[in-house]
Amino acid sequence: MIDAYEDPGTPDRRGGWRYLWWLVRCQAGRSAAGALLASVWMVLLAATPFLMARAVDEGLQKDDMGALALWTGLLIVVGAVNAWLSIMRHRTMTRVRMDANFRTVKVVVGHAVRLGAALPRQIGTGEIVTIGVGDVNQISSALTVVGPGVGAVVAYLTVSGLLLTVSVRLTVVVLLGMPLIALLVGPLMRRLQGTETEYRERQGILTARIGDLACGLRVLNGLGGKGLVADAFRHDSARLRRQGYRVGSVTSWMQALGLGLPTLYLAVVTWMAARMAAQGTLTVGELVSVYGYVAVLVRPVSYFVDWGYQLGRGAVAARRVVALLRLEPEPEDGTREAPSEPSVLHDPESGVRVLPGRLTALVSARPTDATTVVDRLGRYERSGVLWGGVPLSDIPLPQVRSRILVAEHEADLFANTLYEMVGGRAAPLRGAGNCATSHDEPAPADALSNALHTSAAEDIVQALPDGLDSPIDAQARNLSGGQRQRVRLARALHADPEVLLAVEPTSALDAHTEARVAERLSAARKGRTTVITTTSPLMLDRMDTVVYLVDGKVAATGTHRRLLADDPGYRALVARDTEEVVG
Repeated sequence: MIDAYEDPGTPDRRGGWRYLWWLVRCQAGRSAAGALLASVWMVLLAATPFLMARAVDEGLQKDDMGALALWTGLLIVVGAVNAWLSIMRHRTMTRVRMDANFRTVKVVVGHAVRLGAALPRQIGTGEIVTIGVGDVNQISSALTVVGPGVGAVVAYLTVSGLLLTVSVRLTVVVLLGMPLIALLVGPLMRRLQGTETEYRERQGILTARIGDLACGLRVLNGLGGKGLVADAFRHDSARLRRQGYRVGSVTSWMQALGLGLPTLYLAVVTWMAARMAAQGTLTVGELVSVYGYVAVLVRPVSYFVDWGYQLGRGAVAARRVVALLRLEPEPEDGTREAPSEPSVLHDPESGVRVLPGRLTALVSARPTDATTVVDRLGRYERSGVLWGGVPLSDIPLPQVRSRILVAEHEADLFANTLYEMVGGRAAPLRGAGNCATSHDEPAPADALSNALHTSAAEDIVQALPDGLDSPIDAQARNLSGGQRQRVRLARALHADPEVLLAVEPTSALDAHTEARVAERLSAARKGRTTVITTTSPLMLDRMDTVVYLVDGKVAATGTHRRLLADDPGYRALVARDTEEVVG
């Protein structure tokens, strides 16, 4: 089975079925052993009625106790061997499933790490959760068919061969049963894959919404929007439930056929054999063996139906995993050096020019417009941004990440002590979210204190029982929304990047705290290139330059006071926020 530190290999991303086959090939020896054990196990199940027939015909009917003892002894030996084979088959197939499970987990997690900041922009959180919780298990369950599936085919052919020695007519009936099953189950398999795919997609959307609700419940309560969001969630949940009923409907038919068809099979063949025995065409022993053969066939035929069911669901799950694996990270093919000194960042698409060493604010009635500009300036979107006249996309990505930091207002916070969460590593990463996971470079006490002071987060340290050594939950759930935002800002400030691009760093703070942060931030980042997106007049009044965006384009540039006097649109936008602060 795959080791925790072993390379899982390169998955086949050409489709769901190819991915499943890749999982089989990765453990070809174990899969072959499982198929062999299952085949021998099922064939020996078919040997039981054969040995019983010999015991009846050659022992009981001929009153030969020696023959009866011989065949009975063989029957006991075969039963004991088969019990051991069953144990080994189950053990082997369990290892096959576990290997597929762990290998898929390693492949998915490894690719998610490689995608980095590109991951949340290409796929939703709910989709990732659904893959990790449900799809991985479905894929591993589908690999069960490697053993019992192959064994079912071998047992089916073996029983057909044994029946051929008894009656050609009965053999034809048995062989015609499989096309009939395929005819009945095939359409259901296609329908199951369609309904299962839609169900999984809706499940991912709903899972993402649950995560959003959990993170923003306090804000929703404050805004009075909890009822509206709850109604939307209830509606989506009802849709998912109805889709689940459709999946269950198809599944129930497949499972019913899996039980019903073999039983019908048994009844038809047994009835034919009984008539032939009554007519003298079959002996009593042959009648017993036919009944036993058909009873043994119930299991392989059930496996055929279950095989289709498991493979159908496994293919749907594998396609979702493959869709994730096809996502590509930001290319790192830049060949030109970054500017050796602080330089102008220019976004031709919006017209924004960020001068080095200055505090610049991006203001927009639509926050997404300002955020999009920041993403382009931070090279989280392909664009024509220039840095000192050099296209940002031509500069090696590690150089960009080491000097330009995008600090998102919802950047991830990993469980750790507050000390490690804020100052775990100096190297800036996406949103400063991953800066708190390493012990490589201990944070200097003065730098950490300065970052906490600038973000007005000293009271957080004082309120915690162990100060900086206090444990903080994942996403800092044991802190309030405003406290989380200040911790994120402190972490970004401690990274001390050459260029800091902060998205709404004070949106969750009260006016008094925000005023302190604005005053301290302007002093701490003086002479350092800093861009923030905000509409708060408390922050804007401290900025060297304010860029007013309309529909994602620069509409006006100047100081906060000048734009208040000269631009009615800017004045209306900022005055609205001023009234909210005063109110």
